[in-house]
Amino acid sequence: MGSLRIVFVTGLSGAGLSQAIKSFEDLGFYCIEHLPPVVLDAVIPALERSSERDVAIALDLRSGDELGDPAGAIDRVARAHETHVLFLDAADDLLVRRFSETRRRHPHSAAGSLHEAIEADRRMLAPLRERADVVIDTTSLTSGALKERIAAAFLRDRPVRLTTTFVSFGFKFGVPTDVDLLFDVRFLRNPNYVPELAPQTGEDAAVGAFIASDASFAPFFAKVTDLLEYLLPRYLAEGKTQLTIGIGCTGGRHRSVYVGRRLRQHFAEDPRLDVAFEARDVARAA
Repeated sequence: MGSLRIVFVTGLSGAGLSQAIKSFEDLGFYCIEHLPPVVLDAVIPALERSSERDVAIALDLRSGDELGDPAGAIDRVARAHETHVLFLDAADDLLVRRFSETRRRHPHSAAGSLHEAIEADRRMLAPLRERADVVIDTTSLTSGALKERIAAAFLRDRPVRLTTTFVSFGFKFGVPTDVDLLFDVRFLRNPNYVPELAPQTGEDAAVGAFIASDASFAPFFAKVTDLLEYLLPRYLAEGKTQLTIGIGCTGGRHRSVYVGRRLRQHFAEDPRLDVAFEARDVARAA
């Protein structure tokens, strides 16, 4: 057991609560969405026994007092744990447009028109807005910008990092479905046609030396690292937290493995990145 840090995510319906919870999840928080305040007291002991310390909870306020008093529930938690309240706001016109475009039913639709429903939502949530530690207006924010705001507010002691995974693969076994960027290295000399190298892989020194001696390798590697040094910080600034970069050759055993490992080594010391390497097809039969 230990003290928790809990961020209660509240705000107007349509202002981006689900996107905020996704952002907290990307930032390493354990997230709970649509939690009725009435069950919060029962949930906290389970969280205390878990390994999770940073928690984001989006309270379900759609039914008002029927699901419990949110302010009272937050106050009880605050007696034992560090708590913060994040309130998401947005302009009425944007909220009207979002509900109209998605054809979703506003939780306060019984109040009358959509404008009246939004006004009822504002009145009900006014006490939470008043007590919020952080208020973010999402009217003109992209999802990436919202994540940046959340990170700036709640990750002051640890920077947001981009998890970058280099995946080597063989084109004959198919392209990985989750790659964001892909580089084809089949133009490099193929060690598979050298009898003593064919049984080895790109993880072996002799294969690496053979590939590195290709006159095309050095300029290619310099251009790729230059491109990634430009792109990776911009992906991070846009709010991306995971990036998968595919490196493909014919069989996924030699060239792609060597290049992928070299790229991982090149970017391993960048403090903005968490870098990993996966050799998807290296264990397949030659």
